[in-house]
Amino acid sequence: MKIAIVYNRESQAVINLFGTLNREKYGLETINDIKNALEKGGHQVRTFEGDKNIIEKLEKFMPSVISGERPGLVFNLSYGIQGKGRYMHIPGILEMLGIPYVGSGPDTHAIALDKVVTKMIIAQKGLPTPRFTVMDRPDSPFKEDLKYPLIVKPKDEAVSFGLRIVHNEEELREGVRVIFTTFNTPTLVEEYIDGREINVGLLGNNPVVALPPVELNFGEGLQIYTFEDKKNTSGRTVEKICPAPLSQEETEKIQQLAIDTFNALGCSDSARVDFRLDKEGNPYILEVNSMASLGDTSSFVFAAEKMGLDYTALINRLIDVAYERYFGPYILPSAENGVNDMAVNIFNVITRKRDDMEEELKTWTNIPSWTEDPVGIHTVLRKIEERMNKLGLTINDEHTNGRSAWTWSTKAGFKDGTLIVIPLDIPGNRTGFPIPFRSEQEWLYGEGIASSRGGLTTLLRTLEALKEIKVLDSRKIGVFYYNDEGRGMRYSSPTLVEAAKWAKQVIIMQPGFEGGKIIDQRRGTKKFAVILEGVPIRVGSRAKQIDALSYFLEQAHGLQALSSPDKKLTVAVHDLHSERYSVLLPHRVKATVSLTYLDENLSRMVENEIRNIFKSNPKGIQAFVEKLEERPPLIKRKNNPLLNKLETLSEELKIPFGTESSLLATAAGVIPEDLPVVCGFGPASRGLYTPNEAINRSELIEKTLLLALLLLE
Repeated sequence: MKIAIVYNRESQAVINLFGTLNREKYGLETINDIKNALEKGGHQVRTFEGDKNIIEKLEKFMPSVISGERPGLVFNLSYGIQGKGRYMHIPGILEMLGIPYVGSGPDTHAIALDKVVTKMIIAQKGLPTPRFTVMDRPDSPFKEDLKYPLIVKPKDEAVSFGLRIVHNEEELREGVRVIFTTFNTPTLVEEYIDGREINVGLLGNNPVVALPPVELNFGEGLQIYTFEDKKNTSGRTVEKICPAPLSQEETEKIQQLAIDTFNALGCSDSARVDFRLDKEGNPYILEVNSMASLGDTSSFVFAAEKMGLDYTALINRLIDVAYERYFGPYILPSAENGVNDMAVNIFNVITRKRDDMEEELKTWTNIPSWTEDPVGIHTVLRKIEERMNKLGLTINDEHTNGRSAWTWSTKAGFKDGTLIVIPLDIPGNRTGFPIPFRSEQEWLYGEGIASSRGGLTTLLRTLEALKEIKVLDSRKIGVFYYNDEGRGMRYSSPTLVEAAKWAKQVIIMQPGFEGGKIIDQRRGTKKFAVILEGVPIRVGSRAKQIDALSYFLEQAHGLQALSSPDKKLTVAVHDLHSERYSVLLPHRVKATVSLTYLDENLSRMVENEIRNIFKSNPKGIQAFVEKLEERPPLIKRKNNPLLNKLETLSEELKIPFGTESSLLATAAGVIPEDLPVVCGFGPASRGLYTPNEAINRSELIEKTLLLALLLLE
C-alpha cells in the first residue's frame, strides 16, 4: 500500500506567515524510523512536508484506486505550521481530498488541543479531573475556591509549554503573565495533585486497547514533567516504569478511565491520557494527547514494547487499525471467500507495484519511435527482445518476418491460446524535441503513450505478474509486435493473419474509451494518393487550360456527396500539397483522400466514384489515383465468448466495463471472422495521435488486472 508520511519541520510554505507559530516538531530520526518500519511492512512510502503544496504532492503520489485495492493512506505526524487550530489543518485537508489517514480527526484534535474544553467534556461525563478555572489575562479576577499549590499552563499548547507550579497569588499572576506574553492565550489554572504521574497509551478503535500504564519517576526536584524534561535539557533523567507498580484493581481502573476518555473525545487509532494519582491512590485525568509521540523513547512506544509490539510492529499496527476503521477488517478478496487463490495473488502483485508500473511507462514513453524513425524503432525492438528473454518467452520464427512483425510465445506456445497484438511504432513523422512523460491525478501524458506505450506497459506488467506467481510458462500466450501501424500495417498484416489462425482468441492492445470501454466494432479504411498534373499557367492568362489546384478544388466538391453517416461511410481529404514555379499557378497537386466504412461492397462502389471524380480531362490535366492503404473493418461478432468473459471478470472486480465502436481502423480488421477478438484493450486515451496524447491513470492498472485474470483462466 502507498503510505505518505506527512510532518512539519522546516517548510513554511504558506501564503502568509503570521499568528501563533508551531513549536512542536518531529525529529528527522523518528521520521526515518517510521519510514523504515513501514517499508519493512511491505509498503511504498514517501515523506512530505505538510505545507500548501501537500495537495499537489499527494495527487501525484496517490492516484485513484480500483475496487478491492488498498488505497493510499497518510501517516499523519503533522503538528501544523501556524494558527490556533494547527493540529487540524492536515486532517481537514485529507478529509476534503478523500484520503484516509492514521490518527484522530480535526474535531478531536480541536478538543484535545484546548485543555479547557477537554476538562469540561471530561467533567460532564463524570470522569475525575482536578478542579480548575481560566484566567484570560494577568489582571483577571481570581475568586475561585482553589487550593494552592496550583498548576498554570497555556490553554491550547502542548509539550508542557509554559507549565509551572505556583504557591501563591503573586506567583500565579506572574505565571499567567508569562503565558499571556509568550503565547497570547488564556491560562488554565488547576489544582496541583500531589502524588504520582502515570499515563496510559491507547491503541485501536472498536475496541480500543489500553496499553500497560507507564509511571514517570521524577527523582529529586519538581514532580512535574516539564518541557525541558521532554527535550532532555533539564539536566535530570525522568525514569519510565512499565508496567507501573499498581495493583490489578488500580491498573484496570486507570485503563478503563483512559478508554472512557478516549471515547468521550472521539479519538481514533491512538492517543495518550495523562493522570495524577493522589496520596490515597485516586486518579485524576490531566489531559489527552491526541497525537501521542512515536519517538523511540516515548511512553507510548515504551508501553507497546512491554506488551510485545516492537517498533516495526507498532507502526504497522497503526496502519492496520486505521485501515480497519475506514474499510473494515476484510477488503481484499480471499480464497476463504471462494475466490481463486491465484487470482488473489495476481491482484496483490499488480496493485502493490503501481509505482513500478508508472515508472516503466515513463521509460517506454521517453523512447520515441515514430514510424519513419528507424533508429528509435530499433532501440525499442532491442529492449523488447531483452524483456522477452528475461520473461522466458521465445521468438516464434514461423510467424515472424524479421522486418515488420515479430511473434513471441511462452513455453506452452500459443496454439489454441491467446494472441496479444501491439504496435511498437508511433504513427506519424513528427520532428523536433520529443514530448516527455508527465503525470496528473487522472491522466498520464507523453509521446505515443496512448497509441503504443500504454498498451505495451499493460502487457509487460501482466506477463511480469504471471511470472511472479509462477504460472506464465504454463499459459498459452503469444505476443505479436509490429512496427508499421503508421503505414496501415502494409507489411505486417499477412504475418498477423497467419499467426491469428493458430490462436483461440485475439486481443488488440490499442487504446479504449473512458469508462473501461473496449471496442467491438471498427470501420475499415482505404487511403488513396491523388496526383494531378497540368501545365504551368501565368496568373491572368486567357488560356483555356485550368491549373491543377483549381481543378482539384472543383472536383473535391464531389467528394462531400459520397459521405453517408447513416451508412457509416465517410470520405475526407487529409493532405493537400501543390507545386508551382515562381509567380505561375500550381501545375502539380498531391492529395490524400481517405474512405472509412463498414460495408465492403459499398466501399468498392465509392472507390470507383473517387477514381471517376479524379480523372484526366481534355483541358490538359493528367490524373493518377493510387491506393496506398486498405484496412478491413472489424465487424461486431455475435455471442463473442471473449467479450462475455471480460464482462464477467469486470463485474467480479467491480471495475468499469463496456463496449464502443470506433471510426479508426486497427489490426483487428484482419483477424479471421471466426475468431473471438476484442480491440481497444489498452487504457482509455484522449488526444490520440497528437502531442497531447494521454491515457487514463486508473485504467492503466484496471486493464492490467483484467488482462492478467483473463490469461490466468
